[in-house]
Amino acid sequence: MKEPTAAPAIELRGIDKRFGNVHANRSIDLRVAHGTVHGIVGENGAGKSTLMSILYGFYQADDGEILINGRPTVVRNSAAAIAAGIGMVHQHFMLVETFSVLENVVLGAEGGALLAPGKARARTELAHLAREYALEVDIDATVGDLPVGQQQRVEILKALYRGAEILVLDEPTGALTPPEADHLFRILRLLRDQGKTIILITHKLREIMAVTDVVSVMRQGAMVAHRRTAETSMEELAELMVGRKVLLRVEKTPARPGREVLRVEHLRVADGYGVERVKDVSLSVHAGEIVGIAGVSGNGQSELLEAIAGIRPLADGRVVLNGQPVATRRRGSDPRKLRHLGLAHVPEDRHRMGLILPFEACESAILGYQDDPRFNIGPFLDYRTIVADTAVKMGAFDVRPSDPHLRTASFSGGNQQKIVLAREIEHDPDVLLVGQPTRGVDIGAIEAIHRRLIAMRDAGKAVLLVSVELDEIHMLADRILVMSNGSIVGEVAGDAVDEGQLGLMMAGIAPAASAAGAGTMP
Repeated sequence: MKEPTAAPAIELRGIDKRFGNVHANRSIDLRVAHGTVHGIVGENGAGKSTLMSILYGFYQADDGEILINGRPTVVRNSAAAIAAGIGMVHQHFMLVETFSVLENVVLGAEGGALLAPGKARARTELAHLAREYALEVDIDATVGDLPVGQQQRVEILKALYRGAEILVLDEPTGALTPPEADHLFRILRLLRDQGKTIILITHKLREIMAVTDVVSVMRQGAMVAHRRTAETSMEELAELMVGRKVLLRVEKTPARPGREVLRVEHLRVADGYGVERVKDVSLSVHAGEIVGIAGVSGNGQSELLEAIAGIRPLADGRVVLNGQPVATRRRGSDPRKLRHLGLAHVPEDRHRMGLILPFEACESAILGYQDDPRFNIGPFLDYRTIVADTAVKMGAFDVRPSDPHLRTASFSGGNQQKIVLAREIEHDPDVLLVGQPTRGVDIGAIEAIHRRLIAMRDAGKAVLLVSVELDEIHMLADRILVMSNGSIVGEVAGDAVDEGQLGLMMAGIAPAASAAGAGTMP
């Protein structure tokens, strides 16, 4: 880490911001030294993203001052932020998927009416930046065809191409695989060593400990602590974030599996282009156990979960729920019927499948269950009962703000996830399919969600869990199935996990003892 210069790269003084009754930022002071990776952590709704949106010009502070390199600066919009040397990589990428990498990078910075000279200059500059900062990517590739990790590199290249000396990254690993996240950290260290200043917003404490030099903690809109990373711990940071001690590992007793509740036999699933994504997969889940599916994102886990949930048709095989066949190649399943038969589904992508963002929270909280007699008076929805039920769910799952009438889009990503989980878990299903249950969720909520899943297991429910977070799979699963290239390539007991062995299986190199049992059912 370079020695900081006298004036910090960024200084925020007394930043205050309200949205109606919500006090998002409360007189926040922050200093970020040159040539450092500075982490900002806090629970969902703590005000991290609002603070950075003020720095980048998306919002205007109600009070306070921004200093860049020691000079007071008015950041009225993102163009002013870019002119001041600030670049931002958003949690949800700001890319045109049908454009090439090169076209995305020069968009808005074409350099004149004639595109050809600007694109030629950009091509030369991008090649230089890619080499200098290990941001290799095919600049002629269509962005929509790139994996998520490479799309993120495009966002970083965009910022550097526009002259950013200060980079703000908002939850940058939310959709990355572990290898992609590791590569991102190498890039951030290289950028820091080249003199760039990095602000990293995340709720993942392992990432904070791995890559930052300094960390600041926010809670309920206020800045509550600053620490040098080498002088703190995950336990201290978690307590500062939540305001109480947090268990970073879930406590559970050994599983006591009962009857078989879910059975999948020789399942084959193709995507919309006819490419087979799930290849002859068989598995079973019993009452009173959590079965985890581990694997690098994009290896068929998503399609498997959606097929079991009745969202994708089967190319072959069948699904059996509570002893009753509910889906075959010739007779697809209906998600509504599956819900009535005791199956609930928390999808991996809450925006695409789990919520309708323009709806009020109370409307999103009953999606799929709107025909429940509790929510109806004759042919009409009982709005008062729905609002009251949502308020109870919000309290139980600590959704913030606890306003059933607030538009779903107005909640942070973690609180949106809590709405989905509350909706599905509170209907007491026999089987819960859950994809990436804590994606974008803060440390306090992760602890609560993990406790909920263990409580479901202990109450005799069957849980099938898909997660790219190996720590999460390790902590929760009683049995772990590993998927690679659409197939189950191995199975290990949850209490006998060897990360090296798991890594080999995830890469499709299954030890013989594990591979022998792949696809079998007890």
